[in-house]
Amino acid sequence: MGKVTVAIKLTNWDDVRRLADGTSKDPGRSHTAEALVDTGATGFYLKQSLIDQLGLAKVGEKRGLTMSNRWETRAFYSPVELEIQGRTALVQPVALPDGLPNIVGQVPLDLMDWVIDMQGRKLIGNPAHGGEQMWEEFGLLLGRACPRFLESGR
Repeated sequence: MGKVTVAIKLTNWDDVRRLADGTSKDPGRSHTAEALVDTGATGFYLKQSLIDQLGLAKVGEKRGLTMSNRWETRAFYSPVELEIQGRTALVQPVALPDGLPNIVGQVPLDLMDWVIDMQGRKLIGNPAHGGEQMWEEFGLLLGRACPRFLESGR
């Protein structure tokens, strides 16, 4: 298996909001970067220097278990619009040291309906949806978290 990396475009969502409500005429701070796709990670992780360039506000901290079996406390920040291959999602980044790669985990992939084509080492649209982006508004409730609901025929 090889690693999968993607180009990401990030836009500070607070800047987008200020533009929308008329309190700013600035189109907002955006940045492009590369990110590692890691379905073993759940969230969205950005290098601290990139968070600083985007001017994101720290909104709290999260404690989590890392791959090296260590508990780490990491800061999380105000939302960004994450764009990958033309699809977007609003996500809250968690800060990583600059020596680590930016990481797109499973939740952002699900929000944008991407899956990994390991043979081609790239993201593709979910084949279960004909490759087109689809919102599974009730998927968690009806299928994933409650499989017995589907089996019961309700």
